[in-house]
Amino acid sequence: MNNQDFSELMRQYQKLIYTVCLQFVRDPHTAEDLTQDTFLSAYTSIDRCDPAYYKQWLVRVEANTCKDDLKSAWVRKVEAQDHESLPEPRGKPPTGTALTPSDPDPQDLLLQKADAAELDGMVRGLREPYGRVATMYFLEDRPVADIARLLGRPPATVQNQLFRAKAILRKQITERRQE
Repeated sequence: MNNQDFSELMRQYQKLIYTVCLQFVRDPHTAEDLTQDTFLSAYTSIDRCDPAYYKQWLVRVEANTCKDDLKSAWVRKVEAQDHESLPEPRGKPPTGTALTPSDPDPQDLLLQKADAAELDGMVRGLREPYGRVATMYFLEDRPVADIARLLGRPPATVQNQLFRAKAILRKQITERRQE
């Protein structure tokens, strides 16, 4: 593939790749950067892809690029406190300390506990008939068959109620992230 053909391919799929990136990272500037990274990665290995599958292949390259970005230490651990300073780097502890790299980060543990408590409250706050089913499934780790037996409902009804409970929780979580 020559440069002109690749430029045409970029023009054709640029909006799609940007939109999918934006869905992953929810930041327009980062999505623009990741779109560029996607096309740079694609350019180096485009010859390995069958032209009939360029669209699917580009979306897969984009998804992997976004996932790599979201897994990066910068995105996960570094948060700017203000415009002038950055927090102390976290990760591998300095040599000579009692901490080992396998020790969990206390801030991460605190955030996990807060997230778990918030999710617990959201599940317990669901209206019936979803609240009891969701509590038994998510918080008590009971299988659908046990829940159906305990509540005297058919398993298909329990599965349907779980599906709806998940949709309600997904909507609540999305709304809280946007606040």
